[in-house]
Amino acid sequence: MYWTMSIILFVLWMLGLITGSTEGYWVYLLLLFSMVSLVLAVSNRGKRLVA
Repeated sequence: MYWTMSIILFVLWMLGLITGSTEGYWVYLLLLFSMVSLVLAVSNRGKRLVA
């Protein structure tokens, strides 16, 4: 689930940069949320491997 969220948010961030409609720094929130969900995905995967 986190992998899917991070990929979707990353793609939206890239589209925001390509189209040039950055509207300040709002588009960078997508990158931030994408990285947070990616970290959560990696940490959850590590917990599954250990348990």
